[in-house]
Amino acid sequence: MTDKITKLLAYNGKISIVCIDSTNLVEQARITHDLSPVVTAAFGRMLTITAIMAQEMKNKTDKLTIQVKGNGEIGTMLTVANNKPKIKGYVTNPYVDLPLNEFGKLDVGKAVGYEGYINVIKDIGLKDPYIGISPLTSGEIADDFTNYFVNSEQRNSAVALGVLVNKDGVKSAGGYLINPMPDAGEDEIAKVEQAIFKAGAISKMLNENLSLLEIAKRVTGDENVKIIEDNIIPVYECDCSKEKMAGALATIGKTELEKIITEEGEAELVCHFCNKKYKFSKQELQEISTNGVNQRGRTFWLND
Repeated sequence: MTDKITKLLAYNGKISIVCIDSTNLVEQARITHDLSPVVTAAFGRMLTITAIMAQEMKNKTDKLTIQVKGNGEIGTMLTVANNKPKIKGYVTNPYVDLPLNEFGKLDVGKAVGYEGYINVIKDIGLKDPYIGISPLTSGEIADDFTNYFVNSEQRNSAVALGVLVNKDGVKSAGGYLINPMPDAGEDEIAKVEQAIFKAGAISKMLNENLSLLEIAKRVTGDENVKIIEDNIIPVYECDCSKEKMAGALATIGKTELEKIITEEGEAELVCHFCNKKYKFSKQELQEISTNGVNQRGRTFWLND
């Protein structure tokens, strides 16, 4: 089944809701980075909110980068996305293994850490990119991004993110983001708050195989929710290439590159986002050292 993002409006356009099924996206990330169950749950939640935020960008050249750095064993989690959204990311420590928490669930908060920050960079074609920073509040990701939206983007939000992992991998993953529109009143907001409480955990709804429309109805309490857009497909996809890796080699300086040629005779670079390996022969390294690298019309020249 294909992942999907659905955008909807409730209460006659007064409440905006974005729902996502990110099961395949998260499973691809798990396989790519060989993630442990608790890291799959943590990073899967982050990938899911990244997809939700990325689809808000308007232009294909826009770029979203999110970093979550906590004091837990996971270390740093980083995601990068365009507006498709195509998403890639990596985790400092993909192999964290912790006991279940007091509720018998994966201890995402402890793995991420209770202290740290979220750093969001939106490059949307302006002179300077938008940068938002917010402290971690729980390490559970959804609570942390709810806090981020209030503190850094000045918008009240309800964020729910869930990843169910079994022995075979990711059973289901998804979430939602709810925002009141400017004309939303206390009555509509109160109804949504009550509906969210009654609906329970997003992981439970995903496990019941509810559709995104059904989830939207359940968490807003509005049976007349209207679908605005229903054809957004998020994917985990890396855009690395040998040309880009050659560009990275060109930036280390001619002296360092000549040292590699002399001592090693070849080089191997590994992409952090997809673990793909790129090998460069002695001849290729000498070509980079002599002529620089032309990458989509951009030339990298080595400095001595």
